[in-house]
Amino acid sequence: MKTNIAAKSTDITHGGAVTRTGNPEQVLRRSVMSCLLWEDQFYEDGVAIADRITETAKLVSTDTLKALAVEARTKFNLRHVPLMLLLELVRRGGSGVADAVSDTICRADEMAELLALYWRNGRKPIPKQMRLGLAKAFGKFDEYQLAKYDGDGAVKLRDVMFMCHPKPADDARAALYERVAQRKLVVPDTWEVQLSGGADKKDTFERLIAEGRLGYMALLRNLRGMTDAGVDRNLITQAILARKGADKVFPFRFLSAAEAAPGFEGALDQAMLDGLALERKLPGTTVIVVDVSGSMYHTRVSGKSKITRIDAACSLAALAREVCEDPIVYATAGNDMTRIHATGLVPARHGMALIDAIRDMPKTLGGGGIFLKQVMEYIRAQNGNIDRVIVITDEQDCSGHGDSPLSAPIIGRMNYMINVASYRNGVGYGNWTHIDGFSEAVIRYIREYEGI
Repeated sequence: MKTNIAAKSTDITHGGAVTRTGNPEQVLRRSVMSCLLWEDQFYEDGVAIADRITETAKLVSTDTLKALAVEARTKFNLRHVPLMLLLELVRRGGSGVADAVSDTICRADEMAELLALYWRNGRKPIPKQMRLGLAKAFGKFDEYQLAKYDGDGAVKLRDVMFMCHPKPADDARAALYERVAQRKLVVPDTWEVQLSGGADKKDTFERLIAEGRLGYMALLRNLRGMTDAGVDRNLITQAILARKGADKVFPFRFLSAAEAAPGFEGALDQAMLDGLALERKLPGTTVIVVDVSGSMYHTRVSGKSKITRIDAACSLAALAREVCEDPIVYATAGNDMTRIHATGLVPARHGMALIDAIRDMPKTLGGGGIFLKQVMEYIRAQNGNIDRVIVITDEQDCSGHGDSPLSAPIIGRMNYMINVASYRNGVGYGNWTHIDGFSEAVIRYIREYEGI
């Protein structure tokens, strides 16, 4: 019996393709940047993903962890998973942790969320760096922000204040902290407060929109309710097109809003395209490839959302199509039995029309997995000079049988793989520039990477 034999890789995608896990930092970025914490996906449940984040976070440097927590919150606009990263920083302690806590927290309720995460297994004293970070974060918020997010959860803002003891800068701030302690903050004039107090829905929304006091996300999320209540359509349309506060809204949110209130799809489409028109163009010819395999259609980005991975991918494709000087869009799937790809050119449409076209492509391509090597060879044969390739996928390549996706030919001057899922293994290493996430930040990354 011979035992000293060459080791074989056991790392495969869920689709069965041989791949590499990558170093801990790469694995952590993969798990974090497309993750809404504890949300189940097609191949993995949310608990497994959360556990992997916790364990992998222990393997990276403190500086990497600090930067990733801040980046995930401030650039990718993720809310809960950055707090999970902060817990590992708090466990380690050391200088700079307090600043990382303060820099990562962008909304008042995140202070209570962080403390709730820390107390998941029972209340215990909080470390000094966490206490200092929370105290610093507390000073970032005014009464409106504190009152808006002083919920009735198990951990309240006054619990946070009692634990971190923020020092008031003046008498006015001291009086504010006293109101936090007594839970007597001045109630903010928000749609939630007004409607829970019995105010008329139509009058409330029309007043808040007219006064410019309804946030853009609140506007999008309440379109159906406002429509049912008979809110003035012209007022709603003007607010959609004004795009006040739309800079941090993910592209797929417009799609979700259009599906909830199809009567406003035209305005939503225009608002999305107007925002993209302001972006600097990526020069040259860009091939955009969207993975339309089955796994992309059966996982929602959130348990409370109807938006799936394919919706997020299509929204990114619509975004990329508008910011590229000369875009060519393909969709790809295949046949898992024959292990042969099926790739097709998507009609040259814009916005919602492009999204609809991509989502319909499995009708002709089938719903099998993505076969990256075959796809790249096919596209190379169809096109001349390509400046960049952007593949949008969940990275569950099904090539297998020695046909590793890592050997997929490089057909563009620059080659990017955008991962919209958080699975443990993927194919985004080797010669590909790998980007995780489903927000507009991935396009900003490409622009910065190329120095545009």
